[in-house]
Amino acid sequence: MEDKKNPEEEKTARSLNFIEEIIQEDLRNTKNEGRVHTRFPPEPNGYLHIGHAKSICLNFGLGKKYNGKTNLRFDDTNPVKEDVEYVDSIMEDVKWLGFDWEDRLFYASDYFEQLYEYATILIRKGKAYVCDMTAEEISDTRGTPTRPGKESPFRNRALEENLELFSRMRAGEFPDGAKVLRAKIDMVSPNMHMRDPILYRILHTPHHRTGDKWCIYPMYDFAHGQSDSIERITHSICTLEFEVHRPLYDWFIREIGIYAPRQIEFARLNLSYTIMSKRKLLELVQEKRVNGWDDPRMPTICGLRRRGYTPESIRNFADTIGVAKRDNIIDVSLLEFCIREDLNKRANRVMAVLNPIKVILDNYPEGLVEEMETLNNPEDESAGKRKVPFSKEIFIERADFMENPPKKFFRLSPGGEVRLRSAYIIKCESVVKDPVTGEIAELHCTYDPLTKSGMSESTRKVKGTLHWVSVKHAIPAEVRLYDRLFVKDDPDATEEGKDYKDFLNPDSLKTITAFIEPSAVNALPGEKFQFERIGYFCVDKDSVKDHLIMNRTVTLKDSWAKSEKSW
Repeated sequence: MEDKKNPEEEKTARSLNFIEEIIQEDLRNTKNEGRVHTRFPPEPNGYLHIGHAKSICLNFGLGKKYNGKTNLRFDDTNPVKEDVEYVDSIMEDVKWLGFDWEDRLFYASDYFEQLYEYATILIRKGKAYVCDMTAEEISDTRGTPTRPGKESPFRNRALEENLELFSRMRAGEFPDGAKVLRAKIDMVSPNMHMRDPILYRILHTPHHRTGDKWCIYPMYDFAHGQSDSIERITHSICTLEFEVHRPLYDWFIREIGIYAPRQIEFARLNLSYTIMSKRKLLELVQEKRVNGWDDPRMPTICGLRRRGYTPESIRNFADTIGVAKRDNIIDVSLLEFCIREDLNKRANRVMAVLNPIKVILDNYPEGLVEEMETLNNPEDESAGKRKVPFSKEIFIERADFMENPPKKFFRLSPGGEVRLRSAYIIKCESVVKDPVTGEIAELHCTYDPLTKSGMSESTRKVKGTLHWVSVKHAIPAEVRLYDRLFVKDDPDATEEGKDYKDFLNPDSLKTITAFIEPSAVNALPGEKFQFERIGYFCVDKDSVKDHLIMNRTVTLKDSWAKSEKSW
């Protein structure tokens, strides 16, 4: 008779992703002495984006879940493209996401001497050789997946000659491109990465950490696995494009004869209306298609942070999409849903009018100012209440008034009534238009003093409720209405004669002057709000006391899904 499993245990087992299943199996078999040790290994050649955030959450999350450790390691093997600016930004992003590498900050450059020794081991075993072919010649003789490569004429150099030449390469005796060190594997392998790959190249370029000490640098494929081994990583988690690199990863470790981590591949994050290539993101920055790496339209972590995304929302997004074995495209609306869900709970409400039309309350006393009490956040009682000034002249949204409204239009129209949020019911009596343009200039209304919000004696009900701001108390603010950067859901999909930049959204940024209630006057950079009935906004880092700048984080609803024009 079979043992019945506890329902909770079954639920837990079903919820494990395939990487967690592998780790738990290793733990059951006491592999790696029962240790779990992961690493997040970015190359410091650009700013991190939302795809890296998924990897950060996965690696650090696994370390935490299994009481293990996670290293932050910079695979800094190409000084031509790397910069300390990127190093600093990556550390800031990892910390902002809520993760701590404690004392485990490493660099591949920490291991340059050890990696050099590993390379000499391969030479002594006849598994590596110095090649004088140019980069073009090496590429031309590598073959194709259906055509075998051709062996280098330098492939069978004597062991002692290879050791001497490699030593002279290190000593700086040869110019860039004159020689490389290649692994001696198999030029007819069906795996192109196994066809005598390059291990070291000559680069007379100062390194951001080692300066001019080295003029030869290991290739990523050679440095990566050996760095994992040196740090005794148990599970080396990579994205799917490294699956074909795994035989090479294992070959190096086996031939050198060192501790062997296990490489596991998972599907990278592909997000609709977004590009994830650091090279292409760099192009957008360099060509000034965006305003830097932290432009709020960029999918970079610093761009999302500036736009108003929270680390909690990004971690929740990473957890929601899970870990897959095959590539797919995640709809960006799921990311937007996660930030809405988070900000709905934490963002205080304010009233703001983005496209104002003036309303004059003809029967409201001249000079009277009332303080209307309203909730800061109906989702959070602890957020308390605030008072908003109310006066004879107010702004409402232009879109909240129609002269000839369709059926079921519950906002303001001639002769119609609406409630003003936390204030009174008003009725539109007349419309004043600009004699030149014909555009509505102002509305004349009356208010019912017996309908003040919270008055127990008020029994009248109306269907529409509008937000508003008092004209004389309103704070003008520069509001940046950010939208998706691309109009095509897959901007990387090739079309004849076009590239991804042809699908940039011309309306991805609109800047307007809006009017906000005075409670926001002292808002600090990074502070987040819900503009009632409009969306979520964040105070920009460039905002100052006399010039409030607000970035739109996300609309209240997914207007793209409905094919509607957003604000």
